[in-house]
Amino acid sequence: MKGLDAFADRLDPDMYVVTATADGERAGCLVGFASQCSIGPPRFVVWLSKANRTFRVARRADRLAVHVLTREQHALAELFGGHTGDDGVDKFAHVRCTAREDGAVVLDDAPAWFVGRVLLRTDAGDHVGFVLDPVDSGARGAPAGPLLRLSDALDISPGHPAD
Repeated sequence: MKGLDAFADRLDPDMYVVTATADGERAGCLVGFASQCSIGPPRFVVWLSKANRTFRVARRADRLAVHVLTREQHALAELFGGHTGDDGVDKFAHVRCTAREDGAVVLDDAPAWFVGRVLLRTDAGDHVGFVLDPVDSGARGAPAGPLLRLSDALDISPGHPAD
């Protein structure tokens, strides 16, 4: 839709890494479609492409972890955005991470993260929205500089097309 392109082309959203675990399988991907969607109660939604492996794991998960990255963490963004897991790359073997008792996997080097219980999955076309109820969060030290944004990640070749 041409009218939406004129609007969306002006946006430069924050990027996130979303991780999911289900039935002993771990996955994670770089996400640009995400936002807080309620203040009271606090809720956050992440949109995962149906084409990627993280979606296939997340649809069976009861919790997802959402991580912000800084601009200096481009290599981490490239690992989670440029590899699918379907390509045989174990992304988690290349990062420091913590498997939590609730089943979520948290990236230890993310400046901030939260784990959310999946409340709702909503199909919106080529992406599914996962509405999350935050149950835990954490941060490393003081704020670590500007967050990674879409414009910082445009050089990352996606592991899967969007559809």
